[in-house]
Amino acid sequence: MSFLAPFAFLFALSLPVVVVFYLLKRKRVVRLVPSTVLWQRFLAETQASAPFQRLRHNWLLLLQLLLLLLLVLALARPYFASKTSQASLQVVILDASASMQATDETPTRFDRARTEALKLVDGLKTGFGAKSQQLLVMIAGANAEVKQSATSEKSALRRALESAQVTDSPTRLTEALRVAETLTRDRPDAEVHLFSDGAGVDLTEFANKDLKLVFHRVGQRSNNLGLVSLDVKPNPENPAQRAIFASVANFTGAPVETTMELRFDDQLLETKAITVTATNTVPVVFVASQTQDGVFSVKLNHQDDLAADNVARVVSRLPLPVRVLLVTKGNRFLEKALLAAGPNVEVVTAPDVRESDPHFDVVVLDDVVPTDWPTGNLLAIHVANTNWFADGIGTLEGPPLVDWKNTHPLLRFVNFDTVQVAQSLAVKTPTWAVALVDSPSAPLIVAGELGRQRIVWVGFDTLQSTWPLRISFPIFIANVVDWLNPGSATAERISLRAGDAFRWPLNETGVADSPASIAKITSPSGVEQVIPLDAKARELVFGDTAKQGLYQVTLGTNQFAFAANLLDYAESDLKPRGELSMGRRGDVVATTLKRANLEYWRWFALAAFGVMMGEWWWFHRRTA
Repeated sequence: MSFLAPFAFLFALSLPVVVVFYLLKRKRVVRLVPSTVLWQRFLAETQASAPFQRLRHNWLLLLQLLLLLLLVLALARPYFASKTSQASLQVVILDASASMQATDETPTRFDRARTEALKLVDGLKTGFGAKSQQLLVMIAGANAEVKQSATSEKSALRRALESAQVTDSPTRLTEALRVAETLTRDRPDAEVHLFSDGAGVDLTEFANKDLKLVFHRVGQRSNNLGLVSLDVKPNPENPAQRAIFASVANFTGAPVETTMELRFDDQLLETKAITVTATNTVPVVFVASQTQDGVFSVKLNHQDDLAADNVARVVSRLPLPVRVLLVTKGNRFLEKALLAAGPNVEVVTAPDVRESDPHFDVVVLDDVVPTDWPTGNLLAIHVANTNWFADGIGTLEGPPLVDWKNTHPLLRFVNFDTVQVAQSLAVKTPTWAVALVDSPSAPLIVAGELGRQRIVWVGFDTLQSTWPLRISFPIFIANVVDWLNPGSATAERISLRAGDAFRWPLNETGVADSPASIAKITSPSGVEQVIPLDAKARELVFGDTAKQGLYQVTLGTNQFAFAANLLDYAESDLKPRGELSMGRRGDVVATTLKRANLEYWRWFALAAFGVMMGEWWWFHRRTA
């Protein structure tokens, strides 16, 4: 046994003082008497009147000495040391993502991880000297947050851990590990302790960094059925209806039969029976009529270890006509593809674009340099604004198409296997865009958002290629119209992942021109937050979306809602990871936390309290 505060043993000097008090007798009072009859008795008591007497057996003395001894031991803070970390700085990262709500631990994985982290706090060496340790607490939930800076004060560390809350967001551990790596970079004796189930943890970027990571795994099984995607689109067979597309993944390792509900503004529309085989994902499609803006929600009626992924919501607005301006020299393939892009698409053909022209939702420039470059969303084919590409524009002869990003919404169901191009403009991918289709030396199609303008740029003339003869061409044009449609951008803003920031352009609601100076956002729990608006601000940003559900927004005279959902495959997969890969540096194997440097002062203090209560009981028993 060792002691964290050995100087407290100086209080043990009070033990002899208690004994001295019991040896001392009360001093006799001298009185004059008229007779000597009492002298005999006085002489008999002379011994008793001495300053000290022989110490006799006294239960009260023993109890008081025991009480004082226990208090001294408690002040000395005894502990038992074991072979554990001696790092002078320990960074604790507590995973607060949605998968930590799983109930395969008692009561949840998050509570179990917090309990284990508190044991690390209990074992912290404090005091003065070279062996003193400090601990820093970080919470990795919707965002990485330092709950407590490096300190040796255990009460502050406990408060930081006990006040932490789990979120409904996907894992954000990479950001927390970056901060931890920065804090420990110049500390060779520092360690990072990660308390997590390992879901969605990616350590590949730390392969070349000296990150001393200790992985404390929580979780026991993967009993879960979860929603991993949800979207709403016009029904291809009946544009007056809406099609709700959902995906359900089974992580239980056995087939599951359950039911799934579809609601619109809390009104039950349909219930479907579904069967999901083990380790598979099945699509589920609902079709419903919609006469007004509202919220579609789907719910899995299945009891498993994670409830956060059993429900999801999407805000659905009635589709509006999409007005498209086509500026071309006569590309009939392109015009027909635009007309077939959707039932609400209206196409107007013109030879040029001028600032005085009526407003259009989407402008398509087909090998035509406009008099005035449009400020709205734009598809530019074989034409480029020099302001887009800072490194200049060249040419490529017969570039082969070697790679394309089929995961991007613009290339959904699009394939370029048999497409040949005669010539293309050559540019470098700008910082505001991403390359969708690449040749060996330059991108051929890029897309991105510059300011508030969405731009899709195609470097080659489609008529000088075989693309218009392929089925992928009209599919691509339909994807472009959908992506450039301002209504689609709005739909993306009002459906987001839990933990992502909600962003809303103020000029779309007219608030920028109104006297309104605040925005009110009501969370799914009913808590209202008031956000001041800067008169010069062009965008409202709200980041407190860690809990999934429906958020109500009041912005000037406008009222609308946005939905935050989990919808994350990695979070729904509750299988605890036994190790975390760090690339060529190998794997970080899960470990368990041992009770190290466990202090026993609480037990000594409790024993002292028991002795005091025992003395109280004995006194009242004798005097009763």
